[in-house]
Amino acid sequence: MRRLLRFAARLTALAAALAAVLPAAGDFFLRQSLPQTTGEIHLAGLAAPVQVMRDRYGIPHIFAASLEDASLALGYVHAQDRLWQMEMSRRIAAGRVAELLGAGALEADRFLRTLGVRRAAEANLRGFDAETRKLLESYAAGVNAFLASGPVLPLEFWLTGARPEPWTPADSVAWTKMMAWDLGGNFRNELLRMSLARTLPLARIHQILPPYPGEQPPVIADLKELYGALERDAVQLARFAPDNEGLGSNNWVVSGARSASGKPLLANDPHLGLTAPPVWYFAHLSVPGANVIGSTLPGVPGVILGRNDRIAWGFTNTGPDVQDLYIEKLDAAGGYLAPEGPRPFQVIDETIRVKGAEPEQLRVRVSRHGPVISDVLRTAQDAAPRGYVIAFAWTALAEDDRSMQAALKFARARDWDGFLAAARDLQSPQQNIVYADVEGNIGFVAAGRVPVRKPANDLKGMAPAPGWLAKYDWDGYIPFEQLPQSFNPASGAVVTANHRITPPGYAHFISSDWQPPYRAGRIQELLDAAPRHTAQSFARIQADVVSPAMREVLPRLLATRPRSEDARKALALLAKWDGAMAPDRSEPLIAWAWWRELTRAIYADELGGAFRQNWLARAPFLSAVLSGNEDHAHWCDDLRTPAVETCEEVLALSLEAALADLARRYGGDQAHWRWGEAHAARHEHRPFGRQPLLAGFFDIRVPSPGDAYTVNVGRNNLNDEAQPFANRHAASLRAIYDLSDLEKSLYIHSGGQSGNILSDHYEAFTEAWARNEYIPMRTERKTLDAEPHQLLRLVPAR
Repeated sequence: MRRLLRFAARLTALAAALAAVLPAAGDFFLRQSLPQTTGEIHLAGLAAPVQVMRDRYGIPHIFAASLEDASLALGYVHAQDRLWQMEMSRRIAAGRVAELLGAGALEADRFLRTLGVRRAAEANLRGFDAETRKLLESYAAGVNAFLASGPVLPLEFWLTGARPEPWTPADSVAWTKMMAWDLGGNFRNELLRMSLARTLPLARIHQILPPYPGEQPPVIADLKELYGALERDAVQLARFAPDNEGLGSNNWVVSGARSASGKPLLANDPHLGLTAPPVWYFAHLSVPGANVIGSTLPGVPGVILGRNDRIAWGFTNTGPDVQDLYIEKLDAAGGYLAPEGPRPFQVIDETIRVKGAEPEQLRVRVSRHGPVISDVLRTAQDAAPRGYVIAFAWTALAEDDRSMQAALKFARARDWDGFLAAARDLQSPQQNIVYADVEGNIGFVAAGRVPVRKPANDLKGMAPAPGWLAKYDWDGYIPFEQLPQSFNPASGAVVTANHRITPPGYAHFISSDWQPPYRAGRIQELLDAAPRHTAQSFARIQADVVSPAMREVLPRLLATRPRSEDARKALALLAKWDGAMAPDRSEPLIAWAWWRELTRAIYADELGGAFRQNWLARAPFLSAVLSGNEDHAHWCDDLRTPAVETCEEVLALSLEAALADLARRYGGDQAHWRWGEAHAARHEHRPFGRQPLLAGFFDIRVPSPGDAYTVNVGRNNLNDEAQPFANRHAASLRAIYDLSDLEKSLYIHSGGQSGNILSDHYEAFTEAWARNEYIPMRTERKTLDAEPHQLLRLVPAR
C-alpha cells in the first residue's frame, strides 16, 4: 500500500509539472514512455523470431533460436526498461557527464578521461574471441533497434535535453570496468599512509590501518624516511576512490552432506551502493543448449550471476591490491625517469564538451605505469611535489583484459572444468566465486589478475612507490593455477565474505586490506548451528542483523560513567540490548550515533585535512583503542588541546554529543527513536538524487535493518552530515540456489525491473527486499505459461 500511495503521489505531482516541462505532452507522454510488452515488433538483425514473456514481476523470459538473437533481444528489453540508466552508465565511464550536467561534472569527467576507462575498453575489444565480439555486437544491435523505433524517451531525457547516441560494444565493456572500479579503491589507503607519514611514525599508521585480526603488521619501508621532504597533498585524489571499508558481499555453499535434500545449496548477496534504478536487472535467456536465469547489468549482454540447468554460481569481492600509485620523477626535457633512464610520456589530447560552456581541452600524460592522475585536480597539481607527478597502475586498464569474455562464458558452463575454463578469462575485478552443480559438486576459486610484487619491494603496494626504482615494478601476475581454489572440500562448505581467503603459508601476496571477519564468522557460526540446511535456513542467515562488531565494542561502551540523565537512560537501554540492528529499536541508533562521535573524537585530530574523506567506522581500530591497551590509549588524547584526554573522558563526552545530535534530528524522547527510519535504505538516482526538488520523485527509500558488519549489511556514511545514518550500501540482490530442484531457487533485488518512474515496476521489489522476502526463479515454460504474463513477439524485419 505504501508503494502504491507513493506512486500515486509521484504521478500526480509529475503530471502537474509536465505542462511546464513538456507543453501539451500530458497523458500521452506518460503512457508512451512505458515499454510495449505485447503484440509484435519487427527488428532488423534478428535471424529468427523471438518471444519475450514478461511475468508478473516484469522479468523478461527470452526464448530464442540462437544466443545471438537472445543477446539482441536482451539489448532491446534493457533499452525498453533501463535506457536512462544505460545512458548515464556509458557517459560516466567515458567521462562525458558534463555534456549533460554542465561544469559541475567536469572534475569527475577529467578524472575518468585521464584514467582512460573508455580507451581501455576499446583496446580490449580487439583481443576478444569472435564469439564474444559477435554477442556484444548483437546486444548493441538490439539497443539500437529500440532507439531506431523513435520511442518516447523517459522523463530524464526531457529534463536534461539529452538524446541517446547509438550503442556500441565498447559502451558495454567500459561499464564492466566501472563495476571493477567500484569494487576497488585500495589506493585511498596508499594516499592516506603517504599523508600520515608527515606526522605519525609507522607504528601508529599501522594502528589506524591495522593488519588482519590476529596478524602482525607487515614489515615495510619507513615512509617518513622514504618520502623525505616531499609535499604530500595529493591525498586530495582520494575523493575519487571508492571507500572500501565494508565493501564486498557474502556467498556460501554447502554440499549435500550438509543439506536436508542431499544436494548442494548456494547463497549469494553482493553488496553495492544503492541506486535508483538498482544495478541489477533480472532476465531469463532460453536457447537450444542453454537455459540461464539471473542477474544482468543493463548495458551488458548475458547473465552475470545466476544459474542454468546444471550449475549455479555466486560472487563476492576478493579485495586484492591491484592498484598501485607511483611517484614519477620528472626530467628537464618534460619526460620522467625510468630505471634505464629518461622516457617521454605518452600524451593523449582529450576534448570535454560542457553544457552551457566552451569545450575544455585536457592533455593526458601516461607513464610506463599508467595515467598521471595528479594532473587531474588543479589543486593537487599546484601542491604536488616540485618535479614529481603521481601515476596510477591498475590491472583493469591492461589492453589484454578479457573479463567481458569470461562473463559471457560462465552461463554456458556445464560442469566444474567448464566453469574453471571460463574463470581463466576473468581478470578484473578478482572475485571469490562459489560453485555448485546438480551432480552434487561444490567448488571455489578466487579468479582474477593479481600482480606479483618482487621480493625486494619493501612497500608491498601499501604506499606510493618511487617509479624510477625497478624493485617496485610488478613482476607479472599470479598464475591461475596458484590462485586460491578448492573442489569438494572435506568440510562440505565454503564461506567467503571479503575476509582473508588464503590459507596459512600461501605463497603470494594478494592484499593487505582484507575486510575483518565479522560477517564471515557470523555466517560460519549460523551454518554450524544446524546439521543440515534448507533454502529457508539460508534465507534466515541472509536476514541476520546481529552485529558482531557492535557486540565486541558494547561492553566497553557500557562501562562509561554517564554525565547526564539522558546518558543514564541511554546506557540503561543499551545494557538490555543484544547487538541486533533491528529497524524497530532505538538502541542501534544510539549506538551508531555514539560510534560516530567516538571516531570523530579519536582520530580527527591526527588525520587533520584528510579526516573527512577517511571518516570510517574502523571497527578493529576502535575496539583496540577502547580495549585499555596502552599502545593505543594515546589516540584518545586530542592533539589540538593542551590537556591530555583519557578514553574514559572521550567515551562520556562522545555519548553526550551523540545524544544531543539525535535530539536535534529526531526529538528528545529516546523511546521514539527508530533505527529503521534513520537508517532508511536510500537508493539514489543519477543525477537527480542530488537535486532536492527532484530527489523526492526519483529516489527510492525504505526503512531497513543492519549495519556495516551484519550479514544483512546496511552501511551508512559517517561523513554525511545531512543523513549520517542512512543506509547507502547494502545487499544489491539476494539469491538462494537449490541444486536438488533449481526451479525452487529464489532471488530478489532492491528496487524494481523498470527504470521509468511512471512504471509500477519502478520499486516493486523494495519493500519485500527490506523484509528479506524473495520471488521464485523459474524457467520452465509450462509454469510461466500458467501464470499471469505479457507476451511480446520480436520478428525479423521484412
